[in-house]
Amino acid sequence: MLVGITLACLLELGRRGTGQPLTARSVEFTHAMGDVQTLEAYFGRRIRTGAPWNRLTVHRRDLDRPFVSYNEELLEILTPALDRSIDEQRRGRSMTEMVKWIIKRSLTGGCPDIQAVARELGMSNRTLQRRLAGENTSFKHLLTEARHEQSLAYLADPSLDIKEVAFLVGYEDQNSFYRAFRLWEGDTPSNWRAKHLSDGVSNKKIGATG
Repeated sequence: MLVGITLACLLELGRRGTGQPLTARSVEFTHAMGDVQTLEAYFGRRIRTGAPWNRLTVHRRDLDRPFVSYNEELLEILTPALDRSIDEQRRGRSMTEMVKWIIKRSLTGGCPDIQAVARELGMSNRTLQRRLAGENTSFKHLLTEARHEQSLAYLADPSLDIKEVAFLVGYEDQNSFYRAFRLWEGDTPSNWRAKHLSDGVSNKKIGATG
């Protein structure tokens, strides 16, 4: 039952994120699954039981679909480290830190604007601009910093495709992300990843031999 629920949740994640009625290409279970007809209706595909593995296969075209909008419930699943209430963030934090936290949490839904951030903080745009100016920064600067910092963190994960990283930091197309990254790091995302991942491997080897 747990395996069935897990595979169903994965498909539901894709459906909610893309806004499309995705169906499975194939669904396989190692054991009998009870009400198979209900499962087949959900997955949109005949289910195979007695298979050597539990597996959900989706269509390649569906894997390439972008997540179309910010979804708070979905974000809680994808980024649990950022899933804390704004009240907790306010304790002992500067306005700059709070704004950057909100921006990072919202990037997967696209490029957040100052209106949305001000609304979440319970203040007007002008008040937010004034508070940030008082800390010698601006919303535009913090947005750029947040995208830069998150892109480096995501690129450090080799399981993420460059296209996925671009989406996760709020870029609708990969070319725009490449241009921005060149301004930040003076290199392409692919080259930066290759260099830093190889450096990490080298450091581990040195630590092991030392």
